[in-house]
Amino acid sequence: MLAVDAVIRARLHSEVPLVKQVAEYIIGAGGKRIRPALVLMVAKAYAYKGEAHHELAAVVEFIHTATLLHDDVVDESSLRRGKQTANALFGNAASVLVGDFLYSRSFQMMVSVGNARVMQILADATNVIAEGEVLQLLNMHNPDVDETAYLQVIRSKTARLFEAAAEIGALISGASDAEVAAAGEYGGSLGTAFQLIDDVLDYSGNAAEIGKNVGDDLREGKPTLPLIYLMQHGSAPQRELVRSCIENGDEQHFHEILTAVTGSGALDYTRRAAEKAAQRAAKALDKLPDSRYKTAMLDLAAFAVERNH
Repeated sequence: MLAVDAVIRARLHSEVPLVKQVAEYIIGAGGKRIRPALVLMVAKAYAYKGEAHHELAAVVEFIHTATLLHDDVVDESSLRRGKQTANALFGNAASVLVGDFLYSRSFQMMVSVGNARVMQILADATNVIAEGEVLQLLNMHNPDVDETAYLQVIRSKTARLFEAAAEIGALISGASDAEVAAAGEYGGSLGTAFQLIDDVLDYSGNAAEIGKNVGDDLREGKPTLPLIYLMQHGSAPQRELVRSCIENGDEQHFHEILTAVTGSGALDYTRRAAEKAAQRAAKALDKLPDSRYKTAMLDLAAFAVERNH
């Protein structure tokens, strides 16, 4: 990861000071760096010997960071990773344009690796992520979104980049098509588990630990799985309250919603869905030879569900 950080710093260079300032701010804000770590772990699990995994891990982090910059503008977020969002600090225009810079820089970097299939995987993933963002936008303030539609957003918006990161780690190592597919299954299921636990933490975490404002999803009118479950299994007054809050992005009733979500079993249901996704991720590694990298990947699947941040 130190080598990846060195690549990130080198590739952030720009003659335009604001580009470098905003990009370094968001990259330096921390985060778990799960996606680039996936590239490294999968590559090493398949005994990769080269250096391209560092460059590709940085590519994945740049794509992810670009989505964060754009997401925070769309969601009007003010806090991420415990710090002010870039849009809150530098303004929406700078955040959108620097996000574009990171997208285009990531494509310059993936071209330099010289592997057409790697480019195809990352290009396809970037396009699917964009579709997922638009799909989520269409779902905003819509209390009639069901679980199937919501999971489609998760697969596109979040899980797809996890999947791509794992796939390219296997691919550059000379893995077979079946092994690349298994790595992708691991990554995609891991990403789903992470997002579902994020949904849980939005109602059970605290801002200092999770690095964002608790209740942001409700304020943004996002029908996440706990709310979808409550809409299906809550009392008539609870369903009406959820409908109103989603339609209006009303966080004033957050504590009432929290009581209802907790009492209805919605958080337990969402956590169980995350556990099933983590189990699918672990199962995908069955045929991978034992190594400390495989052990780390299994530990990561467990962490996805057990974490409180």
